[in-house]
Amino acid sequence: MRKYIIVIIILILTSCGKNNFNNEVRIAYFPNITHIQALVGISQGTFEEAFGDEIKVTFRNFNAGPAEIEAFFAGEIDIGYIGPIPAINGFSKSDGDIIIIAGASNAGAVLVAGAGTNIKSVSELASKKVAIPQFGNTQHLALLKILTDNNLKPSASGGTVDVIQAENPDIKTLMDKGDIQAAFVPEPWGTRLINEIGAEIILDYDQILLDGEYPSTAVVIVSADFMKKHPELVEKFLQAHVELTRYITENQYEAVIIANEQIEKITGSKLKESDLHDAFKKLIITYDPSVKSIQSFIDIYLSEGLLDKVNNRDNICDFTILNKVLKGMNLWELN
Repeated sequence: MRKYIIVIIILILTSCGKNNFNNEVRIAYFPNITHIQALVGISQGTFEEAFGDEIKVTFRNFNAGPAEIEAFFAGEIDIGYIGPIPAINGFSKSDGDIIIIAGASNAGAVLVAGAGTNIKSVSELASKKVAIPQFGNTQHLALLKILTDNNLKPSASGGTVDVIQAENPDIKTLMDKGDIQAAFVPEPWGTRLINEIGAEIILDYDQILLDGEYPSTAVVIVSADFMKKHPELVEKFLQAHVELTRYITENQYEAVIIANEQIEKITGSKLKESDLHDAFKKLIITYDPSVKSIQSFIDIYLSEGLLDKVNNRDNICDFTILNKVLKGMNLWELN
């Protein structure tokens, strides 16, 4: 009897997790304008159409990258929209099982100063308090690079810039009260700080890194195991993703409205339309994640001691299937 129980337990365990396909593709995303392909695709049924009637498509939204990565590790997600820093963490911690297969949105982050602070340049952040949404996130890594380039350091590393973390709504409150002097935030929060409490730009989205060609906001990741077993499904997803990217870039006004309506369905509230359109101007919607900037983020991660090492870092991106899709659509392939 014990032998049969053990066999049954083994069968149950092996049927769970990422090895259990069940004709279903599970897609993760954030209810955020930076994940606009997911929002528009969900609203218009683009992914379901791409996969066809035989494949069930389910969506799961997250508020933060670490939670999404944990869902990948638990075998609960197959493909996901996510920030580049959690993607790097996922690649490192999974020993290469989570990889980047496309970009989604680049740029979209700004460094702003509070109204009345008269801070006009990065060098003037010495002895000032600067807020970011989360330690170890994309804005934090980019800020560390900016400080280093301007011969500054955070106080935690023996410098004079007091870097603190706070949720984006709290950053707005802190800046309005004068408790912080600057903030490095993603859109649409940069636009909200400017329009609602008079913040002023220190560095705009195209002055942060690589003339704006940095994936500060979103890339697409997949489980390498899922891609190996179901390359045809990854291809169908990327076909939809590229089509959505082209639709959004050609119909920006309509796409933003669709995305905002989807955000309202998920969160219960929509963003101010004028703020959203202003914020969208600071985003570059693209399927190219900029390999150069991803490698730059890895360099920053290592130099700041936030990661000890990243094995096989040159394999973090795999554009094999994306390039097949692009070739079939007569578009430029990625290196």
